[in-house]
Amino acid sequence: MTTTASIELRDLELSTDIGTYGPGDAIPKHHLLDLTLWIDSTLVLISNDRMESVFDYEPLIFEIDGLARDGHYETQERLMTRIVEACAKYIEIESIEIGLKKLPVRSETGSLGVRLSVDSARLNKIRSSITSA
Repeated sequence: MTTTASIELRDLELSTDIGTYGPGDAIPKHHLLDLTLWIDSTLVLISNDRMESVFDYEPLIFEIDGLARDGHYETQERLMTRIVEACAKYIEIESIEIGLKKLPVRSETGSLGVRLSVDSARLNKIRSSITSA
Protein backbone atom coordinates (compact mmCIF):
# COMPACT_ATOMS: atom_id res chain seq x y z
CA MET A 1 0.00 0.00 0.00
CA THR A 2 1.27 3.44 -0.93
CA THR A 3 1.23 6.18 1.68
CA THR A 4 0.18 9.63 0.54
CA ALA A 5 -0.11 12.90 2.39
CA SER A 6 -1.65 16.24 1.65
CA ILE A 7 -2.25 19.62 3.17
CA GLU A 8 -5.74 20.94 2.50
CA LEU A 9 -6.75 24.56 2.54
CA ARG A 10 -10.47 25.15 2.00
CA ASP A 11 -12.59 28.25 1.42
CA LEU A 12 -9.83 30.77 2.03
CA GLU A 13 -11.40 34.12 1.20
CA LEU A 14 -9.05 36.19 -0.94
CA SER A 15 -9.11 39.96 -1.08
CA THR A 16 -8.72 40.34 -4.80
CA ASP A 17 -10.02 42.24 -7.82
CA ILE A 18 -10.94 39.88 -10.67
CA GLY A 19 -12.98 40.58 -13.78
CA THR A 20 -14.60 43.47 -15.56
CA TYR A 21 -18.31 44.00 -15.10
CA GLY A 22 -20.88 46.14 -16.82
CA PRO A 23 -24.15 47.69 -15.69
CA GLY A 24 -26.52 45.07 -14.37
CA ASP A 25 -23.83 42.38 -14.00
CA ALA A 26 -23.60 40.50 -10.73
CA ILE A 27 -20.33 41.55 -9.14
CA PRO A 28 -18.81 38.79 -7.00
CA LYS A 29 -18.58 39.55 -3.31
CA HIS A 30 -16.21 36.70 -2.53
CA HIS A 31 -13.39 34.74 -4.13
CA LEU A 32 -12.67 31.47 -2.35
CA LEU A 33 -9.54 29.37 -2.77
CA ASP A 34 -9.29 25.61 -2.29
CA LEU A 35 -5.78 24.23 -2.38
CA THR A 36 -4.53 20.68 -1.86
CA LEU A 37 -0.77 20.25 -1.68
CA TRP A 38 0.44 16.68 -2.07
CA ILE A 39 3.63 16.25 -0.08
CA ASP A 40 5.96 13.45 0.99
CA SER A 41 4.32 11.44 3.75
CA THR A 42 7.48 11.73 5.87
CA LEU A 43 6.45 15.35 6.45
CA VAL A 44 3.28 14.12 8.17
CA LEU A 45 4.31 10.82 9.77
CA ILE A 46 6.80 12.33 12.21
CA SER A 47 8.51 11.00 15.31
CA ASN A 48 9.21 14.41 16.86
CA ASP A 49 6.64 17.12 17.45
CA ARG A 50 8.74 19.89 15.89
CA MET A 51 8.07 22.40 13.12
CA GLU A 52 11.34 21.39 11.47
CA SER A 53 9.78 17.97 10.81
CA VAL A 54 6.78 19.23 8.83
CA PHE A 55 6.02 21.44 5.83
CA ASP A 56 5.54 25.03 7.00
CA TYR A 57 2.67 26.31 4.85
CA GLU A 58 2.40 29.75 6.49
CA PRO A 59 4.92 31.48 4.17
CA LEU A 60 3.05 30.12 1.14
CA ILE A 61 -0.30 31.39 2.43
CA PHE A 62 1.29 34.78 3.05
CA GLU A 63 2.59 34.83 -0.55
CA ILE A 64 -0.82 33.78 -1.93
CA ASP A 65 -2.43 36.63 -0.02
CA GLY A 66 0.07 39.04 -1.58
CA LEU A 67 -0.57 37.69 -5.08
CA ALA A 68 -4.32 38.09 -4.61
CA ARG A 69 -3.88 41.75 -3.62
CA ASP A 70 -1.35 42.43 -6.39
CA GLY A 71 -3.61 44.54 -8.62
CA HIS A 72 -6.41 43.79 -11.05
CA TYR A 73 -6.83 40.41 -12.77
CA GLU A 74 -9.03 39.93 -15.82
CA THR A 75 -9.37 36.20 -15.11
CA GLN A 76 -9.40 33.76 -12.22
CA GLU A 77 -7.08 31.59 -14.29
CA ARG A 78 -4.23 34.13 -14.18
CA LEU A 79 -4.33 34.35 -10.40
CA MET A 80 -4.46 30.55 -10.20
CA THR A 81 -1.41 30.30 -12.47
CA ARG A 82 0.53 32.66 -10.24
CA ILE A 83 -0.45 30.62 -7.17
CA VAL A 84 0.73 27.40 -8.85
CA GLU A 85 4.04 29.11 -9.66
CA ALA A 86 4.34 30.15 -6.01
CA CYS A 87 3.71 26.55 -4.94
CA ALA A 88 6.36 25.31 -7.38
CA LYS A 89 9.02 27.18 -5.40
CA TYR A 90 8.60 24.63 -2.61
CA ILE A 91 10.37 21.38 -3.46
CA GLU A 92 8.37 19.64 -0.71
CA ILE A 93 5.21 20.02 -2.82
CA GLU A 94 4.90 17.08 -5.20
CA SER A 95 1.61 17.93 -6.92
CA ILE A 96 -1.27 20.37 -6.55
CA GLU A 97 -5.02 20.59 -6.84
CA ILE A 98 -6.32 24.14 -6.90
CA GLY A 99 -9.78 25.61 -7.21
CA LEU A 100 -10.87 29.23 -7.23
CA LYS A 101 -14.52 30.23 -7.20
CA LYS A 102 -16.43 33.47 -7.15
CA LEU A 103 -19.85 34.15 -5.73
CA PRO A 104 -22.52 35.18 -6.35
CA VAL A 105 -22.73 34.64 -10.09
CA ARG A 106 -26.27 35.81 -10.67
CA SER A 107 -28.25 38.07 -8.41
CA GLU A 108 -27.43 36.68 -4.98
CA THR A 109 -27.01 33.02 -5.92
CA GLY A 110 -24.58 30.54 -7.37
CA SER A 111 -20.84 30.17 -7.54
CA LEU A 112 -18.56 29.71 -10.50
CA GLY A 113 -15.16 28.15 -10.19
CA VAL A 114 -12.15 26.90 -12.04
CA ARG A 115 -10.27 23.79 -10.88
CA LEU A 116 -6.84 22.54 -11.91
CA SER A 117 -4.74 19.49 -11.05
CA VAL A 118 -1.00 19.73 -11.59
CA ASP A 119 0.93 16.45 -11.45
CA SER A 120 4.57 16.12 -10.46
CA ALA A 121 5.87 16.09 -14.05
CA ARG A 122 4.11 19.35 -14.91
CA LEU A 123 5.09 20.92 -11.59
CA ASN A 124 8.74 20.10 -12.31
CA LYS A 125 8.44 21.78 -15.73
CA ILE A 126 7.04 24.87 -14.03
CA ARG A 127 9.94 24.76 -11.55
CA SER A 128 12.42 24.59 -14.43
CA SER A 129 10.84 27.56 -16.20
CA ILE A 130 10.89 29.64 -13.01
CA THR A 131 14.56 28.93 -12.27
CA SER A 132 15.64 29.60 -15.87
CA ALA A 133 13.74 32.89 -16.08
